[in-house]
Amino acid sequence: MKKILLLLLTSTIVFAQKSEADKTEINTTLNNWHKAAATANFKDYFDVLTDDAIYIGTDATENWNKVQFQAFAKPYFDKGKAWNFSALERHIYFSKDGKMAWFDELLDTQMKICRGSGVLVKIKNKWFIKHYVLSMTIPNDTTKDVIKIKTPIEDVILEKLKSK
Repeated sequence: MKKILLLLLTSTIVFAQKSEADKTEINTTLNNWHKAAATANFKDYFDVLTDDAIYIGTDATENWNKVQFQAFAKPYFDKGKAWNFSALERHIYFSKDGKMAWFDELLDTQMKICRGSGVLVKIKNKWFIKHYVLSMTIPNDTTKDVIKIKTPIEDVILEKLKSK
Protein backbone atom coordinates (compact mmCIF):
# COMPACT_ATOMS: atom_id res chain seq x y z
CA MET A 1 0.00 0.00 0.00
CA LYS A 2 2.82 2.42 0.88
CA LYS A 3 4.48 1.70 -2.48
CA ILE A 4 1.25 2.51 -4.34
CA LEU A 5 0.77 5.76 -2.42
CA LEU A 6 4.41 6.70 -3.02
CA LEU A 7 4.03 5.97 -6.74
CA LEU A 8 0.85 8.08 -6.93
CA LEU A 9 2.47 10.95 -5.05
CA THR A 10 5.59 10.79 -7.24
CA SER A 11 3.57 10.83 -10.47
CA THR A 12 1.45 13.71 -9.19
CA ILE A 13 4.57 15.74 -8.39
CA VAL A 14 6.13 14.92 -11.78
CA PHE A 15 2.92 15.91 -13.60
CA ALA A 16 2.69 19.16 -11.61
CA GLN A 17 6.32 20.02 -12.44
CA LYS A 18 5.78 19.17 -16.11
CA SER A 19 2.57 21.16 -16.09
CA GLU A 20 4.34 24.23 -14.66
CA ALA A 21 7.12 23.93 -17.25
CA ASP A 22 4.50 23.65 -20.00
CA LYS A 23 2.63 26.67 -18.60
CA THR A 24 5.83 28.69 -18.76
CA GLU A 25 6.46 27.52 -22.32
CA ILE A 26 2.88 28.33 -23.38
CA ASN A 27 3.05 31.78 -21.78
CA THR A 28 6.31 32.43 -23.66
CA THR A 29 4.79 31.13 -26.92
CA LEU A 30 1.70 33.34 -26.61
CA ASN A 31 3.65 36.41 -25.49
CA ASN A 32 6.07 35.99 -28.40
CA TRP A 33 3.14 35.47 -30.77
CA HIS A 34 1.57 38.76 -29.68
CA LYS A 35 5.00 40.45 -29.90
CA ALA A 36 5.46 39.16 -33.47
CA ALA A 37 2.25 40.97 -34.46
CA ALA A 38 3.31 44.15 -32.65
CA THR A 39 6.64 44.12 -34.52
CA ALA A 40 5.01 43.04 -37.80
CA ASN A 41 7.04 39.82 -37.97
CA PHE A 42 4.83 37.82 -40.34
CA LYS A 43 6.96 34.64 -40.31
CA ASP A 44 7.24 34.36 -36.52
CA TYR A 45 3.56 35.17 -36.10
CA PHE A 46 2.30 32.51 -38.49
CA ASP A 47 4.90 29.85 -37.69
CA VAL A 48 3.22 29.45 -34.28
CA LEU A 49 -0.05 28.39 -35.94
CA THR A 50 -0.60 24.78 -36.99
CA ASP A 51 -1.21 24.27 -40.71
CA ASP A 52 -4.88 23.57 -39.96
CA ALA A 53 -5.26 26.43 -37.48
CA ILE A 54 -8.46 28.47 -37.23
CA TYR A 55 -8.55 32.16 -36.28
CA ILE A 56 -11.85 33.77 -35.33
CA GLY A 57 -11.79 37.55 -35.13
CA THR A 58 -14.09 40.12 -33.60
CA ASP A 59 -16.20 40.64 -36.73
CA ALA A 60 -18.91 38.04 -37.44
CA THR A 61 -17.36 37.45 -40.88
CA GLU A 62 -13.90 36.62 -39.50
CA ASN A 63 -13.67 32.84 -39.32
CA TRP A 64 -10.51 31.91 -41.19
CA ASN A 65 -8.22 28.97 -41.75
CA LYS A 66 -4.49 29.76 -41.64
CA VAL A 67 -4.19 30.60 -45.34
CA GLN A 68 -7.21 32.92 -45.24
CA PHE A 69 -5.94 34.61 -42.09
CA GLN A 70 -2.51 35.12 -43.68
CA ALA A 71 -4.16 36.75 -46.71
CA PHE A 72 -6.15 39.08 -44.43
CA ALA A 73 -3.15 39.95 -42.24
CA LYS A 74 -0.39 40.31 -44.85
CA PRO A 75 -1.20 43.91 -45.88
CA TYR A 76 -1.02 44.99 -42.22
CA PHE A 77 2.28 43.21 -41.67
CA ASP A 78 3.65 44.59 -44.97
CA LYS A 79 2.96 48.13 -43.74
CA GLY A 80 5.08 47.37 -40.67
CA LYS A 81 2.14 47.78 -38.33
CA ALA A 82 -0.14 44.90 -37.46
CA TRP A 83 -1.76 44.91 -34.01
CA ASN A 84 -0.40 45.23 -30.52
CA PHE A 85 -1.93 42.98 -27.87
CA SER A 86 -0.45 42.35 -24.45
CA ALA A 87 -1.81 39.91 -21.91
CA LEU A 88 -3.20 41.36 -18.70
CA GLU A 89 -4.29 37.99 -17.34
CA ARG A 90 -4.11 34.43 -18.65
CA HIS A 91 -5.43 31.04 -17.50
CA ILE A 92 -4.06 27.78 -18.93
CA TYR A 93 -5.55 24.29 -18.65
CA PHE A 94 -4.30 20.89 -19.84
CA SER A 95 -5.74 17.67 -21.17
CA LYS A 96 -5.03 14.60 -19.04
CA ASP A 97 -2.33 13.39 -21.43
CA GLY A 98 -0.66 16.83 -21.44
CA LYS A 99 -0.60 17.05 -25.25
CA MET A 100 -3.30 19.70 -25.54
CA ALA A 101 -3.90 22.92 -23.65
CA TRP A 102 -6.58 25.59 -23.76
CA PHE A 103 -6.45 29.08 -22.41
CA ASP A 104 -8.28 32.34 -22.02
CA GLU A 105 -6.66 35.74 -21.67
CA LEU A 106 -7.63 39.34 -21.15
CA LEU A 107 -5.69 41.60 -23.49
CA ASP A 108 -4.74 45.27 -23.57
CA THR A 109 -5.34 46.29 -27.21
CA GLN A 110 -6.07 49.31 -29.38
CA MET A 111 -9.72 48.21 -28.98
CA LYS A 112 -9.30 48.49 -25.17
CA ILE A 113 -9.82 45.22 -23.27
CA CYS A 114 -10.35 42.16 -25.45
CA ARG A 115 -10.57 38.48 -24.62
CA GLY A 116 -8.57 35.85 -26.43
CA SER A 117 -9.13 32.15 -26.04
CA GLY A 118 -7.66 29.21 -27.80
CA VAL A 119 -6.32 25.71 -28.04
CA LEU A 120 -2.69 24.68 -28.32
CA VAL A 121 -1.26 21.29 -29.25
CA LYS A 122 2.15 19.92 -28.41
CA ILE A 123 4.01 18.69 -31.48
CA LYS A 124 7.55 17.35 -31.10
CA ASN A 125 7.87 19.00 -27.66
CA LYS A 126 6.80 22.43 -28.93
CA TRP A 127 3.45 24.19 -28.42
CA PHE A 128 1.47 25.45 -31.45
CA ILE A 129 -1.81 27.36 -31.67
CA LYS A 130 -4.53 25.31 -33.33
CA HIS A 131 -7.53 27.54 -32.64
CA TYR A 132 -7.81 31.15 -31.49
CA VAL A 133 -10.82 33.37 -30.83
CA LEU A 134 -10.55 37.13 -30.28
CA SER A 135 -13.54 38.89 -28.72
CA MET A 136 -14.18 42.46 -27.74
CA THR A 137 -15.51 42.82 -24.24
CA ILE A 138 -18.65 44.87 -23.75
CA PRO A 139 -19.59 46.18 -20.32
CA ASN A 140 -23.06 44.86 -19.50
CA ASP A 141 -24.52 48.31 -18.86
CA THR A 142 -23.58 49.42 -22.41
CA THR A 143 -25.00 46.43 -24.26
CA LYS A 144 -28.13 48.26 -25.49
CA ASP A 145 -25.99 51.07 -26.95
CA VAL A 146 -23.68 48.61 -28.69
CA ILE A 147 -26.64 46.70 -30.13
CA LYS A 148 -27.97 49.95 -31.64
CA ILE A 149 -24.63 50.56 -33.34
CA LYS A 150 -24.17 47.06 -34.74
CA THR A 151 -27.79 46.32 -35.73
CA PRO A 152 -27.75 47.82 -39.25
CA ILE A 153 -24.52 45.99 -40.11
CA GLU A 154 -25.34 42.65 -38.54
CA ASP A 155 -28.95 42.54 -39.75
CA VAL A 156 -27.52 42.09 -43.26
CA ILE A 157 -25.26 39.28 -42.06
CA LEU A 158 -28.11 37.64 -40.13
CA GLU A 159 -30.35 37.69 -43.19
CA LYS A 160 -27.63 36.14 -45.34
CA LEU A 161 -26.89 33.39 -42.77
CA LYS A 162 -30.57 32.61 -42.25
CA SER A 163 -31.18 32.25 -45.99
CA LYS A 164 -28.62 29.45 -46.35
